Amino acid sequence: MPPFDTLLEETLEAWSDVRGGLIEEVRNVPEERFDFRPTRETRSVVELLQHVVEVSLLMTGELTRPDTDFHRAPWPDLIDLYAAHVKGVRSKDAMLGLLASTLEEGLARFRAVGELRMLQLIRRFDGEPGTRLAWLNHGIAQEMYHRGQLALYERLMGVEPALTRRLRASP
Repeated sequence: MPPFDTLLEETLEAWSDVRGGLIEEVRNVPEERFDFRPTRETRSVVELLQHVVEVSLLMTGELTRPDTDFHRAPWPDLIDLYAAHVKGVRSKDAMLGLLASTLEEGLARFRAVGELRMLQLIRRFDGEPGTRLAWLNHGIAQEMYHRGQLALYERLMGVEPALTRRLRASP
């Protein structure tokens, strides 16, 4: 593990790792299976990926504002504010591009606001106070949760998850 100068850099490295793993799993899913959903009530592969990008755009947008407040508008309105364009992204290549570009843009925005602002308090979704950095970690955990869902989807489609294949192939 590389040494980190700040908690923020360590957190951003964790996000990069999680997103990189998610991108690896997306590359592993055949494009013709992007409409796969385990049940009628669950998201399809593409809807799951759209959700991940929407939440990351919302997270980045709100946490880098000087007046972060997750209660300033209803959840659907905040998603529309930051990510209305994401619902139109459906192809594998476009989704892979969006996953990569939103990570890079997010990393740059968090670095621009700096660690001191990330340690300041905000109002979380539950109305309680918390630091921006803690809520960035919450967003990373949410993304890892959905990465696990995608791996399960792959198993249900008969596709070996990319991480499983990589671990099996390692000495």
